[in-house]
Amino acid sequence: MTGLQIGFLGLGMVMLLIAIRIPIGVALGGVSILGIMMLRGPDVAVGVVKTTVFEFAASWNLSAIPMFLLMGAVAHHSGISSALFKSARLWLGRLPGGLAVASNFTCAGFSAASGSSLATAAAMGRIAIPEMMKQGYDKGMAAGVVAAAGTLGSLIPPSILMVLFGIFAEASIAKLLIAGILPGILTAVVYATMIIVRCKLRPELAPVVAEKYSLREKLSASSQVWPLFALIIGIIGGIYAGIVTPTEAGAFGAFLSFVLAWTQKRLTWRLFKDSVNEALINTAKIFFIAVGAVMLTRFLALSGLPFFMGQMIGDWALDPVLLIIAMSLIYVVLGMFLDPLGLMLLTLPLLLPMFDALDLDLIWLGVLVIKFLEIGLMTPPVGFNVYIVKSVVGDAIPLGTIFRGVAWFLGCEVVIVALLVYFPQISTFLPQLM
Repeated sequence: MTGLQIGFLGLGMVMLLIAIRIPIGVALGGVSILGIMMLRGPDVAVGVVKTTVFEFAASWNLSAIPMFLLMGAVAHHSGISSALFKSARLWLGRLPGGLAVASNFTCAGFSAASGSSLATAAAMGRIAIPEMMKQGYDKGMAAGVVAAAGTLGSLIPPSILMVLFGIFAEASIAKLLIAGILPGILTAVVYATMIIVRCKLRPELAPVVAEKYSLREKLSASSQVWPLFALIIGIIGGIYAGIVTPTEAGAFGAFLSFVLAWTQKRLTWRLFKDSVNEALINTAKIFFIAVGAVMLTRFLALSGLPFFMGQMIGDWALDPVLLIIAMSLIYVVLGMFLDPLGLMLLTLPLLLPMFDALDLDLIWLGVLVIKFLEIGLMTPPVGFNVYIVKSVVGDAIPLGTIFRGVAWFLGCEVVIVALLVYFPQISTFLPQLM
């Protein structure tokens, strides 16, 4: 067999193993080792395993990931997410679909203290969906808004996927994190507009909340949200001003989250233990997948597949617009079946050489890649955020109903992606000011 044939066989095996629910890290790493053995022999394969694991785990930039995960765990367990939703509910509850709008903006706010779409959806699903159900909201609307807005955890900084994209693409992580701010806000605003218009046209989807709250009650609820703004200023402000690097911002954010929990008298031994344990487990999962993806990158490079793919796409790879269209099709289709982290690390070895050949802005492309991964988190049959919400609500809401509710937000994503493609400044404006 030629190297190219081995490369295609390896990709096919990866897809097959993931489809039959073999853990993604095992599929990526196992196929890569076998492929390198076929191409260069067992000694080279063993050498790649030895060097890859150490070099990847020892990367200084990657230390931001466990720190951001720890910060998000502390923020959740210390009650920031519940306080944020209460404040948004009091201010926005009287709007058409007010609780759904509040859930949407709460997800956007909590994303700034989470860094993970799945963590945001899980946290808000426990808080917001029961409240909307109690008020008589349509089940699809209630679950759909949390599943969709939860994806903002991958876009609004600190974003773990942005950090990994920056490492693999060798782009500025600080600029990538800042670049996600305006697209994240744009997404939340478009979502909220759709909810309000839809509920105005069909009031039965979201009955108006009967309770009225005084300005004093609203201000009192808002005063409980200050820890979130302290985290945002500490992380985003520090990165934007160049005071801290993304890695240092992760460590500072984790430290600050513990300090804020202590000032609120919520820093207990149980909170500390649960937060550290959650961060360790999630870090191990991410690193295991990422190491497998690095080995796959080396295997594909040895096989010559990326070069062949560039030649095969031909004119598509020579025109930026056509390449973006091809990229969107790849991510949307594969996103229906694959985990977002595994999908990104699987496709970047193929796409990055094409991006480099056209000298495209990697900051702008990073935002687009994360946005396409967000869409994959919502699309059937394997929309991970939908399944996270389903695990939270149990039998109260059927899976099909959640996908039906998410469909409206997928329609919004078409508008959002079009704006990001035709107006790259939305993504690049803030990074250019750094």
